[in-house]
Amino acid sequence: MNKITTYFRESYKELLEKVTWPTWPQLQQATVIVLVATILITFIVWIMDTVSSAVLHLIYSFL
Repeated sequence: MNKITTYFRESYKELLEKVTWPTWPQLQQATVIVLVATILITFIVWIMDTVSSAVLHLIYSFL
């Protein structure tokens, strides 16, 4: 039980003293980057899905 208590105490201390939290502008910038990357990757996957679907429909139409 002592190890668990020590673990939580040290984790809390690390969060308060050793972690560098981002400022509000840094957080906003990181959020925008993540959103743009997510939208871009989603769009690329959608294009790949559409193209592969069209190619498969073309292949199956010959069979």
